[in-house]
Amino acid sequence: MDKKTRVGFIGVGLMGHGAAKNIMERGGYPLTILGHRNREPVEDLIRRGAREASDPAELAKESEVVILCLPSSNEVEAIIHANDGLLAGLKPGSVLIDTTTADPAASRRIGTALAAKGIEMLDAALGRTPKEAEAGKLSTYVGGDVAVLARVRPIIDAYADTIVHCGGLGAGTTCKLVNNSITIGMATLFAEGFATAAKVGANLNSLADVLSAGGADGKMWRMLEPWIRAGDDSYLRGPIRIAAKDVRTYSRMAENAESAIPVAQAVNQTLRLVLNQGHADVFLPALPGILAALNGTAIKRGQP
Repeated sequence: MDKKTRVGFIGVGLMGHGAAKNIMERGGYPLTILGHRNREPVEDLIRRGAREASDPAELAKESEVVILCLPSSNEVEAIIHANDGLLAGLKPGSVLIDTTTADPAASRRIGTALAAKGIEMLDAALGRTPKEAEAGKLSTYVGGDVAVLARVRPIIDAYADTIVHCGGLGAGTTCKLVNNSITIGMATLFAEGFATAAKVGANLNSLADVLSAGGADGKMWRMLEPWIRAGDDSYLRGPIRIAAKDVRTYSRMAENAESAIPVAQAVNQTLRLVLNQGHADVFLPALPGILAALNGTAIKRGQP
């Protein structure tokens, strides 16, 4: 697609702001956005040259490609099918790219409804963190027609440096959900381990040294380690409520396939307990402190 292709973007929050910014500034595409409950990223994008639409239908009418970055499939379906939703404005030949970590069954259902009106769809869940979003270095896992991906790839290239085509519609979110179940499970196990270490009085810096030197070392540990050592949660700015949503969605997908998932269910229950304690918007690296408190102790940095 050339630089005159009009792009619409809905969901300019933690991940969406950086992606939308780079579509304009790195890609050079004219951009229309929809308002967000947090006005700061919206106003920033407007200052950079984006136009704000009044509703999804207006945004769709002005756009040849629409990108969604929303919390879940519930919000995606609502914004598509509302009276002033995307279906009221999308034109035949346009493309919807849903970067939401969504339910693959919902993505396929949405794709069928769009195809009936001559509209193409890709599911293209995002990987990495808001830091990479701002830098234009996200990863994305795409499901859908490879020819459609080829058409919109220049737009995706503006915010992602790693693009993996996973198969037909829904395949991108399927791979992302499995990935997130594994990585969130790892984070939960790290948190449980440090909560237990705090309970028995271990030196947590020494334990962190052991993990960094052994088989537990890896990307997830390196995003959690700064919180363990210094209380810095900025390396993984993902709220626990989003992690819990992803594990629930993975669990629903697995159950529909009659796949036994005892470990994921344990992670699901752990995160549900944490949400019930009021920690929905706490970033995931702080999970060890929450589990430690639930066990009647606290994370002590340095010597115990």
